[in-house]
Amino acid sequence: MTELQCIGVSIEENVALLKINRPPVNALGKQLLDELEQVITQLQSDPKAKVIIIASAIQNVFIAGVDLKEMARLTEPEAVLEVLRRGQAVFDKIERSEKPVIAAIQGACVGGGQELVMACHIRIASDRTRFAQPEITLGIIPGFGGSQRLARIVGASRASELILTGDVITPQEAFRIGLVNHVVSDGALLKTAREIAKKIARHGLPAIRAAMRAIGRGLDAPLTEGLKIEEAEFKSLLGTQDMREGIQAFLEKRQPKFTDS
Repeated sequence: MTELQCIGVSIEENVALLKINRPPVNALGKQLLDELEQVITQLQSDPKAKVIIIASAIQNVFIAGVDLKEMARLTEPEAVLEVLRRGQAVFDKIERSEKPVIAAIQGACVGGGQELVMACHIRIASDRTRFAQPEITLGIIPGFGGSQRLARIVGASRASELILTGDVITPQEAFRIGLVNHVVSDGALLKTAREIAKKIARHGLPAIRAAMRAIGRGLDAPLTEGLKIEEAEFKSLLGTQDMREGIQAFLEKRQPKFTDS
């Protein structure tokens, strides 16, 4: 992996931890977006990583939105739209990752930060997190997928209120409306994220990938087509070493020893 300026990467027990570190507030600029894409792409083919966690290295902030200073220097509408398309493409790559991506969120998670979180597959928030989609207060709307993913996650009515008011919400409210999976104490955030990641990583990688593809592709299709996608992914696992080991371990009442094959 080439040298990174904005992201620290470590891999332990088949879990890759990405810590975003772009002081002072982890604003989403071109370099950070480029590095996110690079790291997510490379981890897809890294056999040592089965699960990815995205967290912040900066206290009290996850990501406080897009880098508005960078945006303000763009004088042509097409240049601004290029940034928008870039953010959409990177977040789409995260959402379509065949290895699950867990967001470990603490502090300010605003604008593009919330849009990044919504592209992740499992979302864990500390009790000190604050969420907002405040673009309307700047005379614009979400541009990195927020208007689409938020409505899909929490429903059109709640998404409309949050986007049209720009209101800040607590992690408890985010949990109530289904925006996050868990709310934990600030000190337990990474521990909880790692526990969930390790629980997933104990399973065979072929089955993890197949499940991710079935869920992701199925969401884009009608139920009848989704069932065909599920069947095809199930079929891809028939006869694998991991399937034989999983069934044999169950019959022998022991923990399976998957080899990711």
